[in-house]
Amino acid sequence: MSLIIETANYEVLMHKYNLTLLLGLGLIVLLLLALFVTVWLLRRSRKSKSTASNSKLTSSLRDEKLKSSIIINAIDDGVVLIDDQRTIQLFNPGAANIVGWKAEDAVGLNWQAIFKFVNEKGEPVNSAEDPVETLFQTKKSVRDNSANLLMKSGNIIAVSLVISPILDNDQRVTGAVSVFRDVSEERQAEQQRGEFISTASHEMRTPVAAIEGYLELSLNDKVSTVDSRARNYLEKAHTSTQHLGKLFQDLLTSAKVEDGRLTSHPDVVEFGAFLEQLTEELRFAAEKKGLAVEFTFGTPQTIDATHTAEKLIRPLYYTYADPDRVREAITNLFDNAVKYTDKGKITLGLVGNEQVVQFYVRDTGPGIPAEDIPHLFQKFYRVDSSATRTIGGTGLGLFICRKIVELYGGRIWVESVLGQGSTFYINLPRLNTLRAEELKAKATKNTTLPQINSLAESP
Repeated sequence: MSLIIETANYEVLMHKYNLTLLLGLGLIVLLLLALFVTVWLLRRSRKSKSTASNSKLTSSLRDEKLKSSIIINAIDDGVVLIDDQRTIQLFNPGAANIVGWKAEDAVGLNWQAIFKFVNEKGEPVNSAEDPVETLFQTKKSVRDNSANLLMKSGNIIAVSLVISPILDNDQRVTGAVSVFRDVSEERQAEQQRGEFISTASHEMRTPVAAIEGYLELSLNDKVSTVDSRARNYLEKAHTSTQHLGKLFQDLLTSAKVEDGRLTSHPDVVEFGAFLEQLTEELRFAAEKKGLAVEFTFGTPQTIDATHTAEKLIRPLYYTYADPDRVREAITNLFDNAVKYTDKGKITLGLVGNEQVVQFYVRDTGPGIPAEDIPHLFQKFYRVDSSATRTIGGTGLGLFICRKIVELYGGRIWVESVLGQGSTFYINLPRLNTLRAEELKAKATKNTTLPQINSLAESP
């Protein structure tokens, strides 16, 4: 009987165990199914988000391209894209309006077929002056504010352009982008302004010179007798008149420089002897103020005392420029150094290499603030300080210096530290001795031939 009961109990327990096992397996299956559904939903959600993101990116790129196209087509400036074969790939409506070519006609043509640069006389410029060729040679941006362009109609317009290179990872030029505009009206207005300044300065110099002359006579003891108070007034008037005359002269010179009317007679100049002589001529103005003056040649070096009897050979630094114009630039720098230096010395120096003749004017003055240096050679720019307000000036001297130096393919710049003085440098292209002798012989031949012809024609 007990065995039957135990058997029955065992079957009940097994039934409960199987039921529990089935419930557990079912729960596991449900959990796995729920996990699978969750993963599937997450993947679908991510895919949907990725698709939406890609769609937004594509739309954004499309919008940016549309914006760029709208901007390029809307601006009045000409925008041109060329490839490394100098073929035009993009030609916006602004370029079409300026040049006179339709975009569909210009795209695919060579750059030079559309952009024909000429000089002021209407003559084509040589290939060395072509801005695109210059860019491909130098791999640097080219800026030209004085270019003249021959339009399709045959008219000549003044343009200002900037051409920037497109470089690949190997720094090779794969193309260029040019932005240009018609500046004919601005250039004409500038020319009229220059003519007015030139005419006014020229006409005003005559009465100012007369006033200065009469003041000098009034201050001359042999001509007139004035008391000390009147002499003081006359001396102040004379100083102001001289300053006014210098202003008119600088205005006249700057106008001539800008419109190309500045007279220039370049010649072969050996700057060692030239600068040494000029230093002696300028020395008095500095020594009158108590400043020392020195001339240095080359790089200072120590010489063995046992060889002092040997003759030192000084190199010849030849360049091709108008000595009077270069003298004007150096004198201007020297006068500025004297005006703004209260104590110490003024140094004129000359150095060079195979390509460049470099001379400099160094002072021990107060120095120039760093923020003023980039603007120092602009027209009418003056450093705002107590010294400049006291001393006065036209603000044209350094501008004229820059224009004179650039006239002969040179460069001028300044290095300065506040409280330690300033050094103005001028670089001019150097001629080797052979080339200098050739130019000298050519100049001599040109001056003697007319005399021979005139003698042959005389009876």
